[in-house]
Order: sequence, then C-alpha cells, then structure tokens
Amino acid sequence: MRKDNALPARRRGLPKSDYSLDSPPHHGDDHSTGGLDISENEANCSPALRAPDRSAFPDNSSRRNDCLTLRMPRAEDGPRVSKLIALSPPLDVNSGYCNLLQCTDFRDTCILAERGSALLGWISAYRPPSSPEQIFIWQVAVDPAARGQNLARNMLDALIARPAVATATALTTTITEENEASWALFRAFARRHGATLTRSPRFDRQAHFAGAHDTEWEARISPLPALSK
Repeated sequence: MRKDNALPARRRGLPKSDYSLDSPPHHGDDHSTGGLDISENEANCSPALRAPDRSAFPDNSSRRNDCLTLRMPRAEDGPRVSKLIALSPPLDVNSGYCNLLQCTDFRDTCILAERGSALLGWISAYRPPSSPEQIFIWQVAVDPAARGQNLARNMLDALIARPAVATATALTTTITEENEASWALFRAFARRHGATLTRSPRFDRQAHFAGAHDTEWEARISPLPALSK
C-alpha cells in the first residue's frame, strides 16, 4: 500500500500519456470519470462551447440548437443518465433506480449538460451527512462526441457555484490509480483555483472489494474557490 501523498496544485510526476475528460478521445479509447462561470438553466454560446461538428449532435427538431445548457436534472432525465453512464467506461453502471434518485432527491448537487435534445455530460454529487463541510463528486461522464470543449471543467465550476454547495469548504472524490483522465481533471481544477489536492487510500482492493475492484484513492481539494461562497 502506498503512503498518503500530498499533491500541490501544480503537476508532479504525471505520466507522459496524461489526458483529461476534456480532451478529444484517443483512437480506441473511451474514458470518463470524474474556470468559466456558467449558470444552470442558461445557454452559453461562447466559441469554446460550440459544437465543432453539428452533425455529431443529431436533432430531430426543425431548428438546431448549438448552445450548451447546464442545469439540474429532473426525474425524466433518469433513463438518459443511465444510458450515458453505460456508454462511459470505466464508470460503474448504477441501477436505473439509483440514477432516478440522483435526479430527484439529490438534484441540487447533480448537474447535466445538454445541447438541444442531446445529453452530453453528467456529474452526480452529494453532501455527506457525516461530513457536511464536503461536496463529494460521485461520477463524471462526458459523451465522447463532446470532448475537447472543457465540458467536465465547466460542469464542475457551475456545480460548486450553486447555493446547495455554498457552505462546502472541500471537494472530495475517489479515483482508481490508473484513471488518469479523472486525476487530470481534478488536478486541473485544483491548479485553476489555487487549491491543494491531497490523496490517500480510502477503499482497499482486498479489504473492501474482495479483490474484485482496484483500490479507490480519495482526492481532497481545499479550500474551495471563492465563487462557491
């Protein structure tokens, strides 16, 4: 077992093959996890958020919408969220009922991204009852067609700016050692906001998963940026 390590906001010893959820997918790869101030329920049409290829986002309506919307989920979003997660390995596939609860009971701390009728991104999160000063990021998923547009970054920033997260002082998540896409995303988040990322093993491969799942390392980022206050 590796000893706990503290990682400064700057990168230290990242593999040469490092890439993030916001990078275009490599050939044969399909990776997901998981500083623009974008409010949910409001379209942002900046050049960085426009679709590079409109044909990649089919829309059966007579009028296409190239603007990206970030918003809270609703109950009817549950099946679409389940489908996106299923298409986003190495994320664990939750039950449809679990995703439905996230879209309803935990909607204040979850966020989805859509362009027109296409669901392109999803973050599930919650405030742990035993550690209410934290916001725990459960899953981050980005449709392969939407990568290279800073979507995961934008969703994270919009999420921590919500009133439901205003009193949180730290962001936590768990990541397996080999999931470089997720490590890159959260290292970049810490760097961008001048915060510190520390890591320690939380769920051990043998002790907690009986050898069926890699050890999950907890990443803790604090303090959270002023935009969440």
